[in-house]
Amino acid sequence: MSNLSLTPADIKFTPYAPEKDEEYMSDEQLEHFKQILLNWKQQLIGEADRTKSYIQDESSAMPDINDRATQEEEFALALRTRDRERKLIRKIDKSIAEIEGGDYGFCHTCGVEIGLRRLEARPTATQCIDCKTLAEMKERQNLGHA
Repeated sequence: MSNLSLTPADIKFTPYAPEKDEEYMSDEQLEHFKQILLNWKQQLIGEADRTKSYIQDESSAMPDINDRATQEEEFALALRTRDRERKLIRKIDKSIAEIEGGDYGFCHTCGVEIGLRRLEARPTATQCIDCKTLAEMKERQNLGHA
C-alpha cells in the first residue's frame, strides 16, 4: 500500500515543444495541459479506490492490541494522504475549468505568463515563479521564520 501522494512528476508525458512563433496557450498547449491534468486526476482517483479496497480487505480484527494500533495508524496515514489528494483533485478540476474558460497559464496575481515548464512541473500553478516566491517570503515573515 503506497502512502505517498502522487505528484505531477509521476504523470508520464512528453514535454511540449512549441513551434517557433506559436502563441502562448495555443489550442495545442491547452490540450497538452488538459491531458496532463486529466491523467493526474485519474491516477489520484485510482489511488483512492486502492486505499478503500486496502482498508476494507485489511480491517480484520487483530487479537494483538499492538498490531491493531499499528494497523490503525497505517489507515490514518493513508486516509490523510487521500484527503490531501481529494483537495488536489479540486485544484485539478479548477485548472481544467480555467483551460475551458481561457484563463489557464496566466498568473492570478500579476497577469504574466506562468510558463510552459513551470506548468508542466506544477500543472495547477496559479502564480508565476516571481509572485509565488514573494508570497512564500511574506508567509515566512508573517510566521516569524524570516
